[in-house]
Amino acid sequence: MGRMKIVLVTPEIPFNTGAIGRTCVALNLELILIKPYGFSLDEKSVKRAGTDYWKHVNLTEYDSWDDFTTTCQPAEDKLFFFEEHGEKSVFEPQYPEDAYLVFGCESKGLPGFILEGKEERVFNLPMYNPVVRSLNLANVATAVIYQAIRTQKF
Repeated sequence: MGRMKIVLVTPEIPFNTGAIGRTCVALNLELILIKPYGFSLDEKSVKRAGTDYWKHVNLTEYDSWDDFTTTCQPAEDKLFFFEEHGEKSVFEPQYPEDAYLVFGCESKGLPGFILEGKEERVFNLPMYNPVVRSLNLANVATAVIYQAIRTQKF
């Protein structure tokens, strides 16, 4: 059985991608990046956030969401989408070992065409104070990743 995969759709901030890549290295998870990016993967800021670990990231890149779904053909029950407007909490599902944890870009989240018809698969990380509109992508991804691992039996 495959390992869990982290999918970033059109990430914009290199520091977040680097930090998420570092978490993926720590947990032996694949990082999937969907183009276009708001930065170059060669930027020092990506490497700085990933520190010396960026060279160890198990990285796969796709030119578009369609390229990703056509190539990987993920089963719908393996896809978990994370948005602040998700109706269910990240604490509800039992995540399969080969889940795809999908996150959108920092400024816009996931595009509507990706989420259309998949509302039951969209989850949020709870925020209890309405003063906070959103959380940092790298922080959300790390919290979700560890919650997903917690539900698995290793």
